[in-house]
Amino acid sequence: MSDVRAYQMLIDGAWVDASDGRTFDSVNPTTGEIWARVPEATAEDVDAAVRAADRAFNDGPWAALSPTQRGHCLRRLADLLAEKSEDLGRTESIDTGKLLKETRWQAQYIAEFFHFYAGCADKVSGETLPIDKPDLFVFTNREPLGVVAAVVPWNSQLFLSAVKIGPALAAGNTIVLKASEHASAAMLDFGRLIEEAGIPAGVVNIVTGHGDPCGKVLTSHPLVARISFTGGPVAAQHVLHNSTNNFAEVSLELGGKSPFIVFDDVDIDSAVNGALGGIFGAAGQSCVAGSRLYLQDGIADAFLERMTDLAGKILVGDPLADETEMGPLCTTGQLEHIEREVAHAREEGGEVLCGGRQPDRPNGGGGLFYEPTIIACPRQGLRIVDTELFGPVLSVLRFKDEADVIRMANDTKHGLAAGIFTRDSARSLRMAKAVKAGIVWVNTYRAVSPIAEFGGVKGSGYGRESGFQAIYDYTRPKTVWMNTSDEPLGSQFVAR
Repeated sequence: MSDVRAYQMLIDGAWVDASDGRTFDSVNPTTGEIWARVPEATAEDVDAAVRAADRAFNDGPWAALSPTQRGHCLRRLADLLAEKSEDLGRTESIDTGKLLKETRWQAQYIAEFFHFYAGCADKVSGETLPIDKPDLFVFTNREPLGVVAAVVPWNSQLFLSAVKIGPALAAGNTIVLKASEHASAAMLDFGRLIEEAGIPAGVVNIVTGHGDPCGKVLTSHPLVARISFTGGPVAAQHVLHNSTNNFAEVSLELGGKSPFIVFDDVDIDSAVNGALGGIFGAAGQSCVAGSRLYLQDGIADAFLERMTDLAGKILVGDPLADETEMGPLCTTGQLEHIEREVAHAREEGGEVLCGGRQPDRPNGGGGLFYEPTIIACPRQGLRIVDTELFGPVLSVLRFKDEADVIRMANDTKHGLAAGIFTRDSARSLRMAKAVKAGIVWVNTYRAVSPIAEFGGVKGSGYGRESGFQAIYDYTRPKTVWMNTSDEPLGSQFVAR
C-alpha cells in the first residue's frame, strides 16, 4: 500500500483533496492490484469548480485575452503534451490496461488536435447580412457560451478531452472536466500541463468522482452553458434529465455496434487485417470497434479461416511490454458482462470459432484478460449482434448482396461508424450513402484526424466533435442592428 500513488483534483488553479477527504481506489487491470488513490468529489467540490470556471470566464484574465493569445496558450499546451507523451502514455497504460505503444503514440498525436484548435482560435468569424430594410447595417458576432461541462470515459480519455477542451478554449469558454471514475490518473497528470501552458487559474478544472453526486451536480449546475458527454446510453439519459435544470446545450457520443462489411471482390489479406485491427485494437474497448462482421458468401469461408488463424496468434499480456499485441480489459464489470453475453450467444446457437474464455496466465497471474473471440452467428436476431460488449468479441454473419447487407447493417439501435471493404468504387459510394452511421471508412478503419468531424446517429448520439465546425458549436451568434441614417426616428404612435 505504500506504493499507492495519491492524486488530487484541479480546481481554480489549485490541487485539492475532496472537501470531506474521501477517496476511491484505482486498480491496475493487468495485475489486479490497487496502484492509485483518487479524490471522490462532493457536490460542494463540483460547485466550487463550476464557480471558478464562471469567474474565469466573466472576470478573469482569460476573458481579456484576444483569440490569438488563446491560440498561443493552446499551442504551448500541445507542445507540452507531445513532450510528456511517454509519461502520460505509461500512466494511462497502468490505469487502463491499454498498450503503451498505443497510449504513447496517441498522447503525442493528440498534440496535433491542440495545434489545430490553436490555429482555429482567431479564425472564428461572423457575417454581414444583406438585410431587406433600408438604412440598416446588420452583422453577427460569434461569442463563447460560458462554462462547459465535459464528461469523458476512460478508454480514450486524452483524445476525447482534446476534442472538447480544444474547441471550447479556442472559442473563449472555460471548462470543468469530469474524469472517468474507472481510470482518472492520466487526466490528472494532463492537468499538470495546464498551468505550464500559461492557461489562467479556473479556465480548466478537473474533478473526479462517480455519477452521483459528481456527474449529476456538474451536468445540472445552473452556471453550466454546454454539456459535452461521451459515454453510455443509460448515463446519457441522466445527463439529458439533468440538463432540464440549466437548459444547457448538449452533445452526446454514445458508442456503437459498428458493421464491418466485406464484399467478395476484396484483397482478403487487406480486409482481414482491417477487421482484426477494427475489433481487437485496444482490446475492442473502442466506441467505433468493428464488432459486427458481415462477409459476402463467396469469400466467407476463406476469410474466416485466415482471420481465426491470425486472431489465435495475437499475443495477450502486459501492456507495458513492447511485444504485447493486446492488453487486458479495464474493469471487472466489463469482463463479467462479456462472459455473460458470450455464454448467452452459445445458448442461442452462436459458434465460438476462437477464444471465448480468459487465457491461462503464467504462474496463475491475475488480471482482467480475455482472449480474442470470434463468434459465427446463424442469424441477425442473436442478442450479441446488437449488444455493445466493449471488448475483443466479434460477431460474424454472412450476406448475399448489397440489399441484404444494408438491411442487416442498419438493423440496429446504434449508428456511430461503419467499415466497407470493396474494390468497386461505385459500390463503396452507394454503401456509404445507404449505411446509417456518422462515420464511414472505406478500405480502412479507425483513422482519425483533427480536420475530420465525427459523431453518431440514432442511439449513438448527436452532435459532432473534431474538425473546424466543432469550434462553432462552442459559440452562439449575436446579431447587431445598426441604423446608418442621419434622420431621427419618427414616432410609432399617432399624436393625440
